[in-house]
Amino acid sequence: MDDLTGMIFDIQSYSVHDGPGCRTNVFFVGCPLRCRWCANPESWGRKKHLMFSERSCKWDQGCRACENACPAGSIKFDEAGKPSLNWVICNECETIECSKSCAANSLKQCVRFLTVEDLIHILLRDFANWGSDGGVTFSGGEPLLQHEYLLEVLKRCHELQMHTAIETCGFAKQEIFLSIMRYVNFAFIDVKNMDDEKHRWGTGVSNEPILSNISALAQSRWEGRLVLRQPTIHGYNDSTENALKVIDFMNENNLYEINLLKFHRMGGTKWEQLGTPYEYADHGDMTDERMKELQELYLQNDIACYIGEDTPF
Repeated sequence: MDDLTGMIFDIQSYSVHDGPGCRTNVFFVGCPLRCRWCANPESWGRKKHLMFSERSCKWDQGCRACENACPAGSIKFDEAGKPSLNWVICNECETIECSKSCAANSLKQCVRFLTVEDLIHILLRDFANWGSDGGVTFSGGEPLLQHEYLLEVLKRCHELQMHTAIETCGFAKQEIFLSIMRYVNFAFIDVKNMDDEKHRWGTGVSNEPILSNISALAQSRWEGRLVLRQPTIHGYNDSTENALKVIDFMNENNLYEINLLKFHRMGGTKWEQLGTPYEYADHGDMTDERMKELQELYLQNDIACYIGEDTPF
């Protein structure tokens, strides 16, 4: 299995909000969902693709290093020296040669290709910084989409006594989902909306496989810790009705922890860098008051509810 190669778009060390202790976060490319508010839209592609950050571009200092770097002529400069990209051409590009010309990293290739041992080497580099409680968290995108690669990485982590965590939407075939979870110590699993029609509208897929997988995990002999997670978005899933349905589902499956994430637009600039309009640029905001009201509703039903980064580890 050493020849298995994974597609990764980012690796972040020293994370303290994605599982116990200090952690290394590994962000996988690819996702079966298309959430309208997605904070990591660069994860959607399944091949090399480009991001362009105008804010970090040095065009205003006279830099034109990328001018002739695109063999298809996608990069153009206006009279003021400001660059623009033809995204029709860029989205079909498979080489992303322009990114090699940019010292400011404003032109960025989103995908890294790593073998199992490549990734394990990086994790071993960080191992000494994790402390006794830390480890590695696999996120994305959706790590389950590269389940064969992920499984081999998890097995190696298990052999090396590394604590493993996953942040997942839970959308996968159940046998794949459960085979992966055997090697996971801690999990955040998203429950974005309990209404199937609304879930399809917001994410592009049914919630049935997700809820079914969570139930199967809860009924299995899995010994890890599970915290459900909800990106809480005004007008989409912040209703009392939806919260009560989540509570009923959690009670049915003997689950008692949920993390409510307050909607943010930190991913909005990424949509811009991909040349794509961001649908949630002007709505979806949650008030602190409403977040606390939802928290209180869960607490009244004997479910531990954490807001934002307050999940205890």
